[in-house]
Amino acid sequence: MIRYIIRRLIGAVLVVIVISMMTFAIFQIGPKLSGASPAFLYVGKITTPAQVEAVEKRLGLDKPLIEQYWVYMKGIAVGRDFTDGDQVVECPAPCFGYSFRLNTSVWDLIKDRFPVTLSLTIGAAILWLFFGVATGVISALKRGTAIDRAAMVIALAGVSLPVFFTGLVLLSIFSYGPPALRWFPDVHYVPFTESPQEWFRNLILPWTALAFLFAALYARFTRASMLETMSEDYIRTATAKGLPRRDVVAKHGLRAALTPIVTIFGLDLGALLGGAILTESTFSFPGLGLLSYNAIQSEDLPIILGVTIIAALFIVVANVVVDVLYAFIDPRVSLT
Repeated sequence: MIRYIIRRLIGAVLVVIVISMMTFAIFQIGPKLSGASPAFLYVGKITTPAQVEAVEKRLGLDKPLIEQYWVYMKGIAVGRDFTDGDQVVECPAPCFGYSFRLNTSVWDLIKDRFPVTLSLTIGAAILWLFFGVATGVISALKRGTAIDRAAMVIALAGVSLPVFFTGLVLLSIFSYGPPALRWFPDVHYVPFTESPQEWFRNLILPWTALAFLFAALYARFTRASMLETMSEDYIRTATAKGLPRRDVVAKHGLRAALTPIVTIFGLDLGALLGGAILTESTFSFPGLGLLSYNAIQSEDLPIILGVTIIAALFIVVANVVVDVLYAFIDPRVSLT
């Protein structure tokens, strides 16, 4: 077990390094392919060649790409110093650089916005995992009945409707709709430490909008996996031995059927922790997703690069955790 985890952790580190290299190269080479220097994003469109050259030299953009990447990754590990020619600014580790639009440390921005994304993701994940898996199991056990058909119709609607549409519908009904249904007026993010009650109330609609999409997907996945598992020979053997139906479904069928569900859950959770862009934009929640969206609009490359690396880290870590959980969920999986 320990050797397996160590191997997976080493592989995860290598994957993150490769992703950081590719992302860094894209953001540094991309502007040059259009005939412009990344320094233009720092000094503005109205400038002189001398100003661009000065910024390139000050920020190290005139150095080879490999050396720039090494300085960037070294800053993440041990920190780095920035200078504007007159004064030196220390950027402690992990240093992802400074936003040239907001003039703020990228890491400080990420730390400030991450609790919003974490609150949104964890609450929605609990909802979609519970309702999605439960609906899929019931639908599989009631295959061909009206319950099965109704559940799959709702699941199809959930998969087809984008989050921004569902979110706007929920806001128009429960936030700006008739007074009798205006249960959640003025939806905005409130920190948990400031008011747990308001934190919970303002997150109900975003949780519902985000969970509706994923719960529909998980219901379809669970139904298909349960139908396949319940047709296996060992399930028929357990039934023939006289085991209660509940034990056959829960201990034998569901446990094996959850393996693919755990895989997609880990990846979905990791991806959303890197920023739920559509949901945060719809409800104007200042999380990593909205931070990324605004950075893309303003071409703020340090923020985009920092959030991309953090999102990749979340996905890789989630993948490692999922691989380890396989052994506890499905005894057929061997960690060798």
